Amino acid sequence: MEATVTKDVFGTYQDQTVTRFVATNPQGTRMAVSTLGATWQEFSVLEGNQRQQLIFHYDTLADYVSTPYQLGKTIGRVAGRIKNGALTVAGQTYHVPATELGNAIHGGPNGFSNLLFEGTPFTTADSCGVRLTRTIPSNLDQYPGNLELMVTFTLTNDNTVEISFTGSSDADTLFNPTNHVYWNVTPGQTSLDQQWLRINGSHRAELNADKTPTGILLPVAGTAYDFTTKKAVKTALADLQQENGGVEFDDIYQVQPSMKTPIASLGDLDGKRQIDIYSRRNGLVIYTANPADQAKHDQHQYSALATEAQVLPDSVHHPEFGSISLPAGVTQTTSIRYHYQALK
Repeated sequence: MEATVTKDVFGTYQDQTVTRFVATNPQGTRMAVSTLGATWQEFSVLEGNQRQQLIFHYDTLADYVSTPYQLGKTIGRVAGRIKNGALTVAGQTYHVPATELGNAIHGGPNGFSNLLFEGTPFTTADSCGVRLTRTIPSNLDQYPGNLELMVTFTLTNDNTVEISFTGSSDADTLFNPTNHVYWNVTPGQTSLDQQWLRINGSHRAELNADKTPTGILLPVAGTAYDFTTKKAVKTALADLQQENGGVEFDDIYQVQPSMKTPIASLGDLDGKRQIDIYSRRNGLVIYTANPADQAKHDQHQYSALATEAQVLPDSVHHPEFGSISLPAGVTQTTSIRYHYQALK
């Protein structure tokens, strides 16, 4: 079996066609991506004659348009929250739309996740995928500089999905994109009760009430937030409730950037599947959610876990978190890699 990429019409958005690309490798592993929001819609594997979904997805475009969860979407120019929507670039202050508690989040209402891209499929000897491109003018999203963006989704023959984000701008700007993927690697994807998580990071960001970082990094050892060794998500949620009355994870971890050692791993408690995540950046946001049913989310019943690899959020106000500067005329690429392995 050879690697293939097919495409079909997923629907219409603002009178424009939304295209879905489906890449399949020789093992039958499948990756689907749509042009609205450069959205990762499927990562599934064959287990015998059954297909196991690994990421949470919707079946209709309407659900992707209406969801508050940014499900599988490409987020940018800047992932995470920016305090008060205020940023300074090259000595000039800018204000981007503040849409959550007075703060900017995930690129704003005209960020990457709400835009249509042009898609070009590709196949190589050991991979297949799609390149998604578009121009984001400064007057659209209010960030400085007109940005040329390419998001490349690659499915390899060894069951790895790699997402690369390439940007260049005609003025100094900021660039800290991610993919807002949600994981549930268990059959039926109904809850997180049978899923575990490990994070290669010993500190998390202390948060203000509005979920922006204070700038302080707290050690996780001995707390409910400690995922330095493999831990069931259900156990961690119970520990969180006991420790401080918390009912969900929506937290920022400082991790060790690496494309050789995972910044995080997750899998099922039955020991059948594992995902290893690699990133060139020092932050990982995790978020427990129920994108299938908002009512259940409000009841603190969760069916999916988001992992958002990025430079630690709000670094424009906390330079020690790392730089997200994209100088004019410079082309910059960063990548996240997700490797699936069958354990038994």
